[in-house]
Amino acid sequence: MSDYDNTNSGVLFVNQYKEDGDSRPDFVGKLDVEGKEYRLAGWKNTSKAGKRYISVKVQEPQEKQEVPF
Repeated sequence: MSDYDNTNSGVLFVNQYKEDGDSRPDFVGKLDVEGKEYRLAGWKNTSKAGKRYISVKVQEPQEKQEVPF
């Protein structure tokens, strides 16, 4: 089995935690740019002209914080 090169590509999945009316992204995923990984988020929108589109935001990944006892 060959290894897949994810460099300069990404993926979006439907956000399973999105609820009607909240501002969470409709889609979430990861993006690789020249070997560096980023978080990717997307929101479904409609332009004033009635055309549907997805706006996206790219962020550096956040480190997971441990929950204190």
